[in-house]
Amino acid sequence: MRRKRSSVANHKNKFMRRLIVTLFCSVVLLSGCVTHPDREAVTERIESEFARGNFSEVTHLADSLRGVFRDDTLLMTLLDSLQDQSMRIRHDFSLSETDVQEQLRTIFKEFRPEEQQQWENLNWLEYRNIDGEKRYFRRAASNLKRILDHQTLLKDHEKILTPDDFDLFKMDHAAAVICSAGDAHSPLIPVPMKLKYTLSVNADAIPTGEIIRCWMPWPREVHPRQKEVRLIRTSPEKHFIAPDTLMQRSLYMEQPAVAGQPTLFEMEFSFTPSAHYSDPQVLVVSTCDKNSGVYAAYTGEQKPHILFSEKIKELADRVVGSEQEPLKIVQAIFNWIDTNIPWAGALEYSTIPNIPEYVIDNRRGDCGMKTLLFMTLARYRGVPVKWQSGWMLHPGKVNLHDWCEVWFDQVGWVPLDISFGRLPSDNPVIRDFYMTGIDSWRLIVNDNIGAPFVPGKKFPRSEPNDFQRGEVEWSGGNLYFDKWDYHMEVDYLPPPGK
Repeated sequence: MRRKRSSVANHKNKFMRRLIVTLFCSVVLLSGCVTHPDREAVTERIESEFARGNFSEVTHLADSLRGVFRDDTLLMTLLDSLQDQSMRIRHDFSLSETDVQEQLRTIFKEFRPEEQQQWENLNWLEYRNIDGEKRYFRRAASNLKRILDHQTLLKDHEKILTPDDFDLFKMDHAAAVICSAGDAHSPLIPVPMKLKYTLSVNADAIPTGEIIRCWMPWPREVHPRQKEVRLIRTSPEKHFIAPDTLMQRSLYMEQPAVAGQPTLFEMEFSFTPSAHYSDPQVLVVSTCDKNSGVYAAYTGEQKPHILFSEKIKELADRVVGSEQEPLKIVQAIFNWIDTNIPWAGALEYSTIPNIPEYVIDNRRGDCGMKTLLFMTLARYRGVPVKWQSGWMLHPGKVNLHDWCEVWFDQVGWVPLDISFGRLPSDNPVIRDFYMTGIDSWRLIVNDNIGAPFVPGKKFPRSEPNDFQRGEVEWSGGNLYFDKWDYHMEVDYLPPPGK
């Protein structure tokens, strides 16, 4: 038992050290400051305090050092980054032990202290030591329930999942899409809809009169699956829509803060998304031309998360074996992740140094985390894959969502949703729908991770990888997610011709 606790502690220390290295390397790119012994000593001290979770000491040291090293741009940026990361981690790990035990009792009714200790040792009940106190991830209890349910399924291979209402909805739609699909790989079953998106900045989050800059997710229009995009209104009225050439597209607005009032940004638009399906029997003969531009662009590494580390190489080679056919490589990786990685609520991506390795180490992840793992494994094995994300807009299930697209030379880009995974159907064609298809209820905002905005953001983003909720800043810095909220309303319109 003692050895397991030490292992978890070592893992967390390694995690924090890697986060520091990631932050520091990013800072080094911004400046070429020359170091000296005193600077090296203070840098090592504050990094050490951060790694141990002593965030109050990090703030104290940073405030003290700013007066001494004010002209050292590199160090000042590092101090800002460590303080910002401390704030973000505190926000994620916001529960005391009493808080999390209350949540556990709601879920499990009764549990023994030794059970909680075992869950913590396995890192199934996720926590960190912050300023000498155990602080638990705000979704630790609900994630634990999902992990335990998944462990039960792994042990009981004969257990049959009972489809819930959403499963039945997806299977009915998948069947309709598959029946409608021909050989043209064209959009299928359009579902027109109108969306109202509201972003609300907290009252008095910034000084009165200061200008708030706001970027809101806007649909890409380059995709055949997403047509008839039409802006209805914005508030404030003045706005700027970024070019469709950008891989992460936004609608930009700004307005001054008013004392005692939340600052609201609103937009309404309509569009028509469609489904897509490619028959695996067609894809099985498709190849990937290793001399093509697509192959070069979408089989490489992409820092900081798509990296071919030893863990990635070992897992990819173990799962895929000697297989060389693109579709069979995709199937092997898809099935392994679907079997072994349950969905779980995620830490903010900006606090994780390497998301695919986090998923491998912790055996859990949300839609984006599972997608990044799939992409990294597939790219390492020579299959071109690109990121795609935005929102899922199924009736009653509207939410942020991530998936990806896989390239097949004879067909082009084929959508794949590893988070939706295999459907609980006895029909293998319907079961594997999301391996080579996608449903009609998608809003596509992003075709890459970490892409720049127009107009550009002056301060670090709240979510540097994905872009679904929005981004907000003012002249004093970025406004993190705890300073604002967002809401999506969907109105489903009659299909064409009805």
